[in-house]
Amino acid sequence: MKKIIAFIGLIILLGQTARSQCTAENFAFQAGESLNYKLYFNWKFIWITAGSASLTIKDTKYQGAPAYQCDLITRTNKRIDKFFVMRDTLISIVSQDMAPRYYRKGALEGDRYKVDEVWYNYPDGKSQIKQKYKNHQNEITINERTSDECIYDMVSMLLRARSFDPQNYKINQKIKFLMADGGKVKNETLIYRGKEKFTVEETGETFRCLVFSFVEYKKGKEKEVVTFYVTDDANHLPVRLDMYLNFGSAKAFLTSHKGVRNPLKSLLPKE
Repeated sequence: MKKIIAFIGLIILLGQTARSQCTAENFAFQAGESLNYKLYFNWKFIWITAGSASLTIKDTKYQGAPAYQCDLITRTNKRIDKFFVMRDTLISIVSQDMAPRYYRKGALEGDRYKVDEVWYNYPDGKSQIKQKYKNHQNEITINERTSDECIYDMVSMLLRARSFDPQNYKINQKIKFLMADGGKVKNETLIYRGKEKFTVEETGETFRCLVFSFVEYKKGKEKEVVTFYVTDDANHLPVRLDMYLNFGSAKAFLTSHKGVRNPLKSLLPKE
């Protein structure tokens, strides 16, 4: 689950300067937004309900300045807990002009608990981070990095990207970006796949969506990790995720939404 939400709507980082990348006007969300998801795992060719996820945004302050706090929580249900327990809590704080300020992920996955933290500063127009990572053996790694490009964590990527307009993107266009994760900074790749309609079975809602793929490269071969669908409107709400795991596959579907900032113009009328 650790890369699922991070790559929703990552339609950014096209060679701009660090200052212009790390600050931007927010057009997509507001404090009070709340999204809920149902998770499914594929188990021996059968799709079973695996748990839930929620994403909420609220007003806060960071070092005395107004900011947004986004909390992302994922939980497996009791049925899945018998095989694999997952309790992930991600917290991301960004300034009101969208610059990442702080990130924390506490993850209990199986019998292993890990904590990932990132602190951000922007001296001389550069992106500077300090990372602290504690693995399941309580071993701590400290890392610092300064870059001319903006560095994001999983959740601040989502928040920043939702205000971009991808209408001029070409199918199969590749977007590369930097992500802080697990005490390291990684080069990642996103591919724009085009547009599709998607109906959420739980709600019967049909959306026009933009489709993206997060991919990794191993020995020169492309491996798809997550395919995700975001609404083709000013909100860019993530409504569906298809995840390709080492032990199978999983899906996440949006089941409810409230406090959305803009009209859901991608929502199609029911036939």
